[in-house]
Amino acid sequence: MRTNRLLTALAGAALLATAFLAAPQATAANTWAPAATAKIHPGTMMYTEGAQCTANFVYTDGSGNAYVGYAAHCAGTGTATDTDGCQAGSLPLGTRVTFNEGGSLIDEGTVVGSGTLVYSSWVTMHRLGTTDANTCAYNDLALVKVDAADVSKVNPSVPFWGGPTGIDTDGTAAGDRVWTYGNSSLRFGISQLSPHTGISLGDDAADGGWSHPLYTVSPGIPGDSGSAFLSTDGKAIGVLSTLGLAPLPASNNIGDIAKELAFAQAHSGISGLTLVNGTEPFDPVL
Repeated sequence: MRTNRLLTALAGAALLATAFLAAPQATAANTWAPAATAKIHPGTMMYTEGAQCTANFVYTDGSGNAYVGYAAHCAGTGTATDTDGCQAGSLPLGTRVTFNEGGSLIDEGTVVGSGTLVYSSWVTMHRLGTTDANTCAYNDLALVKVDAADVSKVNPSVPFWGGPTGIDTDGTAAGDRVWTYGNSSLRFGISQLSPHTGISLGDDAADGGWSHPLYTVSPGIPGDSGSAFLSTDGKAIGVLSTLGLAPLPASNNIGDIAKELAFAQAHSGISGLTLVNGTEPFDPVL
């Protein structure tokens, strides 16, 4: 979740405050920055009215606009324990968001780009009057449209690991490996602590495939919310959302990206919305 709210969540052990395959290369309207020098990418810090989360994936639309995703609760206006997106408050669409590097508890680091919140699953579920409990609990995706002046700074590859190579649509089984890159300001810019890997705890059929509980070493911490998770073949599985109590303490729950993106495609009004594959091959070196 947002850093300033997740500190409260961790204290209560309730919430981590915090289809559709795209071409592996840039769209005709976009030429991605080289992965090694791109300033905006999966894993970039994102600040919304002072609260910090982590970017997950890059997305495009039919017109070639570029979007970066994070968790919808990163723009939430309630408390750290507000996990029901159909009930919790949110900042409005049109809210400005910055992409930063080097942020910490002391300051927000350096702004490397800007964008506008143009889609929030929370705002959308409010508008639609969504009542399905699993959708309300786990549909936690927002999209920030990158300013035209900053699109040339974007690359869709996940740092350290590479990928994504597509979108996972069959969930996870107990013991499946997962890979992620969190970028919490609580790590004080120590990039070596950002890439980590973990193990799925097995999906629960009761939630309709909306959530994937897992355990990572080290666990996701405040500010990691919204970050991307990849499968053993580099496919996008989900977006970091909550901190769980069971079956293991400090386990994490990620929202299913295939379901979250399908919901956005149906209700965002963004024509041709797709998740973009990385330009760098997936390489799970750990």
